[in-house]
Amino acid sequence: MAELEAKVLIDQAMEATGLSDFGEDAWREGLDQLVASLNAEAALNEIGVMVAEGEIVGYLSSRLGVVEERRLHPEIGDAPVVPPIVIVGQGRTGTTILFDLLAQDPATRVPLTWEVDRPCPPPETATYLTDPRIDEVEATVSGIDLVLPEFRAMHPMGARLAQECVRITGLDFRSFIFPTQYRVPSYSRWLLDDADMSSAYRWHRTFLQHLQSRHPAPRWVVKSPGHIWHLQALLAEYPDALLVQTHRDPLRIIASIGSLVPTLRSLASDDVDVPAAAAEFGDYIIEGLDRSLAARLDGTVPADQVVDTQFAAFMADPFATIGAIYDRLGLELTAEAESAMRTFLADHSQDEHGGHRYTFAATGLDEAELRARTRAYQEHFEVPSEPLP
Repeated sequence: MAELEAKVLIDQAMEATGLSDFGEDAWREGLDQLVASLNAEAALNEIGVMVAEGEIVGYLSSRLGVVEERRLHPEIGDAPVVPPIVIVGQGRTGTTILFDLLAQDPATRVPLTWEVDRPCPPPETATYLTDPRIDEVEATVSGIDLVLPEFRAMHPMGARLAQECVRITGLDFRSFIFPTQYRVPSYSRWLLDDADMSSAYRWHRTFLQHLQSRHPAPRWVVKSPGHIWHLQALLAEYPDALLVQTHRDPLRIIASIGSLVPTLRSLASDDVDVPAAAAEFGDYIIEGLDRSLAARLDGTVPADQVVDTQFAAFMADPFATIGAIYDRLGLELTAEAESAMRTFLADHSQDEHGGHRYTFAATGLDEAELRARTRAYQEHFEVPSEPLP
């Protein structure tokens, strides 16, 4: 199987765009780490090599375009980014539907999938709802249904839906999007233990400035499970950010992600199974929860800058949770915003694509051992254990 080469991918992106300035050079370390891990550990099949190549060239090309836009319009970098509201809960804790509901508020700006996937030129207010890139991205999303028909039941997709920050920091090659799509444990450990995440969050700000340059953002709401491992770096870049941390029984999170990750990875590799993915991500998830607990105890995350929500309460009454979030953050939930949220929820039921079915037994993990490892987190945040499927 042919191996990926970072220099070849870089040359392809420069040839495709006619550009050569990638901005500050921290991204190269992440790219080299990723490519080495893909070659050595991901067990890519023939399609996987093409997919990884195309994605990396796409990230590099978008980065080149954003940097070029900043060169042509340096005033973009002078514009402030209103301190964002950042959803930082682990995956499978209700973060996606919460994000999409908050996105319905006219006073809120979120990065939509189409503008994250096709950021250049920056979106404009006049054509924000009709930009031809929307249909282009929707066609790409529909193509995923052909090769991974079960994935949409696990995670909603759409050009007009809110997109996660992992797709933004992917352009700096410091992102958990890559371990989710490919088995790259060496890259993952570098990302969690050794990577300087300050460049990723500088790039995050750069990207938001780019998106808002022609379509202003009165209030940004962003979201990614990836933030939970790097709260200190997040708050170093956005010291006044307001955080929303969603909580759920960690064993349910592990079981669900243990099912989702192999499905995603199956596009690029024939060597995938639930027990291996659950064991790998079980460690990552618990480490992230432990880091979030430590960040509360040591003051990295000030108590007055974070709201905690429980998955069960949110699913039972989403608007009670959303109302509490607005109250806690000192925001007004207008009748117009709530009506738009209710309409969205009615149009996007949890089971509209069949629902995600998984079992804890399929992970092969030891329930008692995991309960012991997650006890401190559950006790501190008062997270109840749920019946395991």
